[in-house]
Amino acid sequence: MEMLHIKNLSVQYDGKDILSDFDLCVAKGDKLVIKGRSGIGKSTLFRLIMGFSIPDSGTISLNGVPVNRDTVWDIRKKVAYVSQDTDIGEGTVSGLIDEIFSFRANRDILDKERLYEMLSLFSLPPDILNKEYIKLSGGEKQRITLIIALLSGKDIFLLDEVTAELDRTLKQKVVDLFFGNPGWTVLAISHDREWENFDSDSSWGKTGRSFRVIDFPEGTN
Repeated sequence: MEMLHIKNLSVQYDGKDILSDFDLCVAKGDKLVIKGRSGIGKSTLFRLIMGFSIPDSGTISLNGVPVNRDTVWDIRKKVAYVSQDTDIGEGTVSGLIDEIFSFRANRDILDKERLYEMLSLFSLPPDILNKEYIKLSGGEKQRITLIIALLSGKDIFLLDEVTAELDRTLKQKVVDLFFGNPGWTVLAISHDREWENFDSDSSWGKTGRSFRVIDFPEGTN
């Protein structure tokens, strides 16, 4: 059953076609790697799904519900979007996390015990919670944004270059975590080979979940 359905999507920017009649169907539990050169609209696709941008033509629907001004807030409650822009706030890491989980959509779902488990999983010390977020390294910020997404309790993930600042061991750990969960639907934009080389013949893959690597179409001038 289709969970995400994109049909005839077209976007122009400065007179150039970023997307032209783009189609994509994703079923629940699917894992997709979206690859292609920088600047051809991969991140734009995620912004369209989240309703941050509006296409020139075409439709996007999630679980049969069209993405539009009337539905976008409900859709964002269901989807965890981790951007390549990790500058998500100021203050201590702990304060930032508390603020994010004070929003109405996230209220009362922060599991502090799981937070510490996630810190350990991503090789981060507990005292990082007391550090100023803006002073963290790029790799530390990436891991904190991933932890926030995981703590949100959602099962649909849009991941945009979320392992670019990580070492090989951590890259593989992130890939195995997101692609190894059969209940999660994951679309990942990445140039890192670990995503593309995921073992789709592993035990969860044999349950019928789809693992795909798709080349993003080049826009036309």
